Amino acid sequence: MIAGGAAGVMFAFGLAAIALFGDPGHQQSGVRGALAPAPELQIRAEAAGPDNPAAAPAEDGARAPVTFTGEGEQEPRLAGVSEDFPQGAPRNGATAARPARQGLPPAPVATLTEPGPAGPLPVIGPDGTRPSRAYARPFTGDPNAPTVALVIGGMGLNRAVTEAAIDRLPPEVALSFAPYARDLQSWVDRARAAGHEVLIELPMEPFDYPNNDPGPHTLLADAAWPENERRLLWVLSRVGGYYAAANYLGARFTTAETPMGAVLAELERRGVAYLHDGTGRRATVERAGDGARADWAIADRVLDEDPSPRAVDERLLTLEALALQNGTALGAGFAYPATIEQVAQWAEGLEARGYQLAPPSAVTAMRQARRRTQSAAQ
Repeated sequence: MIAGGAAGVMFAFGLAAIALFGDPGHQQSGVRGALAPAPELQIRAEAAGPDNPAAAPAEDGARAPVTFTGEGEQEPRLAGVSEDFPQGAPRNGATAARPARQGLPPAPVATLTEPGPAGPLPVIGPDGTRPSRAYARPFTGDPNAPTVALVIGGMGLNRAVTEAAIDRLPPEVALSFAPYARDLQSWVDRARAAGHEVLIELPMEPFDYPNNDPGPHTLLADAAWPENERRLLWVLSRVGGYYAAANYLGARFTTAETPMGAVLAELERRGVAYLHDGTGRRATVERAGDGARADWAIADRVLDEDPSPRAVDERLLTLEALALQNGTALGAGFAYPATIEQVAQWAEGLEARGYQLAPPSAVTAMRQARRRTQSAAQ
């Protein structure tokens, strides 16, 4: 009896320990991104290592630094971004049950390109077709349903994370690619084949440039337009098939309305939309976009300034609330495993909660139409 009583006490103690501290033999289903203070956002053109970080200003958000190792060597790395996905999560196109996807047509379209100094450039077609329409994902949703759109940036710099985003995220989620990524057209082709519309990222000057250097083709607030134009056209010629351009950093550049307006005017001339991640001076982007008569949108929230799963979930719930309040909500995230995993889980029950997921191009068009209606009424 004494032995049996002791065994019972030990068993109860073990259950209490598991309840308090978790089962040491069980792996958490959550994804680890960088759970420490959010890593800084920077791209370095020169060789650098993970032990040589430089803090990015708060206005540019918080993302993992990108390290380049030199031409012809290994591909760029996202410092601070783990490739640790939860047990059972599909990787490299693994076999998770999901509905068949409708891919987007091959791109670029020959009639929507023209020769440029660094390669083919997007252009409005002879019949007036714009790349922002031709390369967008079609959307025929309920115009009265609260609508959420998401774009995930930093694609192409980390193979495992990019593959996970292409394979795991709903096709309505747009993917934004870094211009310095290798095999960029192959990545864009894979993303479009999986149904994702894509964007190209424009490196823009942050406040602490050149200590925080987005690369050799960064758009600079104080540069003359011919130099910024040369850099812009280099980025735009890196790949074909994107419907829009997005900022990468740019807290200082977006305070300079004249150069920002010149960039948006060039994008509009070529029929390319612009999506801003919501950091920096929103008012300057709005004035520059309206002045250029461009197709533009600004994200309402950055999903992963704190790239922990709980923080990402909270931002996604905030987007739901904004969609209920305003009709649409647009979120921007980065290539963290935690972001991709939490977005994939969140999207599974979105329709049952009364929301619809739309591509960012559709939300941009909705907001553009609303602005024009409001302007005509004034």
